Amino acid sequence: MSSTSYRSTRSSAADSHSFEEVVLKGLASDGGLFIPSKIPKLPANFVEEWKDLSFTDLAFNILRLYIEESEISNDELKSLIERSYSTFRHEDVTPIEKINDDLYLLELFHGPTYAFKDVALQFVGNLFEFFLQRKNANLPEEQKDKLTVVGATSGDTGSAAIYGLRGKKDVSVFILYPTGRISPIQEAQMTSVPDSNVHTLSVKGTFDDCQDIVKKIFSDVEFNKKFHIGAVNSINWARILAQQTYYFYSYFQLLKKQPDAKVRFVVPSGNFGDILAGYYAKEMGLPADKLIIATNENDILDRFLKTGEYAKSADVKATLSPAMDILISSNFERLLWYLVRNQVKDDLKAGEILSQWFEDLKTKGSFKVSDEIIASATKDFDSDRVEDAEIISTITETYQKYNKYVLDPHTAVGVKVSNDNIAKDSEKFTYISLSTAHPAKFADAVNKALSTIEGYSFDDDVLPQELKELSGKQLRIKLIDQADVEVVKSTIEELLK
Repeated sequence: MSSTSYRSTRSSAADSHSFEEVVLKGLASDGGLFIPSKIPKLPANFVEEWKDLSFTDLAFNILRLYIEESEISNDELKSLIERSYSTFRHEDVTPIEKINDDLYLLELFHGPTYAFKDVALQFVGNLFEFFLQRKNANLPEEQKDKLTVVGATSGDTGSAAIYGLRGKKDVSVFILYPTGRISPIQEAQMTSVPDSNVHTLSVKGTFDDCQDIVKKIFSDVEFNKKFHIGAVNSINWARILAQQTYYFYSYFQLLKKQPDAKVRFVVPSGNFGDILAGYYAKEMGLPADKLIIATNENDILDRFLKTGEYAKSADVKATLSPAMDILISSNFERLLWYLVRNQVKDDLKAGEILSQWFEDLKTKGSFKVSDEIIASATKDFDSDRVEDAEIISTITETYQKYNKYVLDPHTAVGVKVSNDNIAKDSEKFTYISLSTAHPAKFADAVNKALSTIEGYSFDDDVLPQELKELSGKQLRIKLIDQADVEVVKSTIEELLK
């Protein structure tokens, strides 16, 4: 049974929210992120009881610990989970694939859009609909609460959000993306969805421009009130919650192959949401040795763990792993709250300190934490960074050494960091590295690594039939000629009519 309430990371006053509030609101009013103020603990015999469960039954057990039965009954929660994962192409939902005795890949790309974000966003879409339908039951049309989800994407978040929300009652979704700056497959995935509640806005500008517009929309109190704006990116707690399941599921799959394995997880990380789910799993009692942050050249997280300074770099470097090209890791704030609270032993004081740090980040571009905070972080986390040239060589070497297995560039970042750790370990660990996207979505990087190898063909070896068929579909795109929040707001208003 759950007895979890939620609070904001920045609140210095007593603060308690229900799961429903947290999901539908997305971001706290003070600009902080919602967290469970207490992380639930696993039952003492959880390995014995849970090790043979299906993905969906395991998800039920984990989610039940965080969601009050008075908010969602057992039958309702089971139904939400079943519907969310019935859309996946693999019976295990998130299977593990052996690369060698020391390394397994956790394949998270078997959902409708071939990216790890489907695991959370299929569930989040169903949650949104469930809460709104219940709220709106028996109300006349003009009194119904309608949610307007607004998000920005550099590729995968947009299509996963759209596929999670398409056709949902009382929900409209608007995804902004930079014109000409996402791959043709990613654009086609988003813009070929015919459902009338889905809107894609191609904005003349960069991803940062799109992200900036979305943030301004969220902080516009009047617009928010009028259209009930909802968040679908990884600041929404429900996404972090849903992602915890695959840490447990992969651990149990590994135990069947290596009963005595001591496991470490390696996670290609940009916004820190994917690895944060692993932190919650570990805090609940999952026996993982370390969580290893694998960054590309945009290495704010690696620099933080090594120096104690959380500092924006001058600009975002464009790399071969674009989903990790970010200046600030939004979800890192959640981990910082727990690290501070564990030190000061006071929820309200922790909120006060966090609030000051993020004010410093906004005004000065950085903040510094104590050696004690870093020591506390490195008990659970380690990190490393990978350059573009190493991404290419890792894709090439993996293909040649391991039965033509093709990595996407983000997964390659994790594999490179895994291999480096395996080479220097004095103790034996088994690594589970998270494979976050299907290689077909990143043709340029994959072809750069493999096109000179005799017999390799992208169309035959990598591209699934479903993605081949996208080229023949009709696309619905609304072009926004200037990266301006007022233009976007009036477009949203017009389309909602």
